[in-house]
Amino acid sequence: MAAAGIQLHPACRVRQEGFGLLFYDSRGPRLLFAETGGLLPPDFFAVSRSRDELPPGLNERQVQVLGKFMTQLLERGFLREQPIR
Repeated sequence: MAAAGIQLHPACRVRQEGFGLLFYDSRGPRLLFAETGGLLPPDFFAVSRSRDELPPGLNERQVQVLGKFMTQLLERGFLREQPIR
């Protein structure tokens, strides 16, 4: 059995803006403005990753905040869980 990972939902798009990331859900349409600055590049969500996989070089506080943010993206349907292949 493969481990579960997270990936951007196929109906969602993300792009870099001055404040951070803008998420767009075409099922809604819904927008989510995330003040992430440069912590997460938009292509971070292009591949399936484990829930605790974050970019290198983050401090402990950033890891906590981004972990909570990933959970919120899952709950709101911008990300989805699926098997990692």
